[in-house]
Amino acid sequence: MPSSIADDGDETRFCGTCAFSSACIAAGYDKPELAELQCLVEHVGPFCAGEHIFRTGDPFRAIFAVRGGTVKTRMVDKDGREQVLGFYLPGEVIGLNAIYPERFPCDAVALDTAFFCRFSFPAMSALASRVPAVQQHLFRMLSKELGSASLLAGDHSADERVAAFLMDLASRYAARGFSATHFHLSMSRGDIANYLRLAAETVSRVLSRFRAQKLIQIEGRELHLLDVPGLRAIGQALLPD
Repeated sequence: MPSSIADDGDETRFCGTCAFSSACIAAGYDKPELAELQCLVEHVGPFCAGEHIFRTGDPFRAIFAVRGGTVKTRMVDKDGREQVLGFYLPGEVIGLNAIYPERFPCDAVALDTAFFCRFSFPAMSALASRVPAVQQHLFRMLSKELGSASLLAGDHSADERVAAFLMDLASRYAARGFSATHFHLSMSRGDIANYLRLAAETVSRVLSRFRAQKLIQIEGRELHLLDVPGLRAIGQALLPD
């Protein structure tokens, strides 16, 4: 299975999972022409599993594009109960929900060894005002962040939620050039259940049922999607057209 750690690119080629490359290349910008964007990037990491990239209440000064590994965002209430807000894969950006009120409203925690590109947000905003492709891409990422709770919307069954979750992961991996049918689940069953607002036992039962129906093959956290149309049909109500 291909590694989920991005290469660094070179002087003319973007990093393999660059969060901005698709927008900039589509608009006709090559890497040499975006030298100013490159100057904004600071590579940070590795962060080991369980380490915080940022914590609730930290001042917001930068956004983080995942280069490798997986991250979860979460809130912890005053009684210590965790609510998982989302999972982020290579090429995706965390921290956009801190633009207002200029402090991070949640924790970001590495689920495995993770690496990031850190972009100073004031400098990124200034660049976006001069480079339309970067500005438009920031708006798209903000819009996607606002719509990311669709898997939790409505009164849907556990099967629908889990199937939609797996198909969402598959499409996001595929968008970054990784396998859409064979990938490692960095998140625990408990984290998946928390995110989908289900019990961990329910998620385990659904995955076992999907395996018995030959929709998936799963060994530990290694997942192989055997019947993508079947999974999509189950989760269709929660997936984009």
